Amino acid sequence: MGVVPVSAGAGAALGFLAAASAARAVVEIGTGTGVSGVWLLRGMRPDGVLTTVDVETEHQRLARQTFTEAGFPNQRARTIPGPALEVLPRLTDGAYDLVFCDGDKREYVAYLAEARRLLRPGGVVVFDNALWHDRVADPSVRDEETLAVRELLTTVAEDEDLLRVLLPVGDGLLLARTREH
Repeated sequence: MGVVPVSAGAGAALGFLAAASAARAVVEIGTGTGVSGVWLLRGMRPDGVLTTVDVETEHQRLARQTFTEAGFPNQRARTIPGPALEVLPRLTDGAYDLVFCDGDKREYVAYLAEARRLLRPGGVVVFDNALWHDRVADPSVRDEETLAVRELLTTVAEDEDLLRVLLPVGDGLLLARTREH
């Protein structure tokens, strides 16, 4: 399908984060074929619902199949087709425990703004590919996606309202937690 799933290490980290936060409501940007969604669902509360957004309806069809095969009832995952920046504004402010971003890297900074609106106080946003195939650390690499990931890292690092950590798991997971005011 041309979709690169999260690594087992990144998936385990996602499941741990969902469990540690007792996540009941999670948004995933970039459904893929459901691999990261399964990891998230495994960590979420038994009554939790994953809302997953992807532009590719075929990916979402395969993800629903993956969720079913993993033993999750249909009501545990809500798939919404469409571009993330068109779908996310329709979701409820402050209603989510975790937002996982694995969509268009060029939109990562915009996803951060949407995630901050969607997350409850103390919620966590996670970005996959934060090391972007080791390109981020190489200043000679200047393609659009690499520059966008660098911009995200800088934006998060400069935001004093976010507690953050970059985990060297898979292709890099950037985690940022909103402070509870």
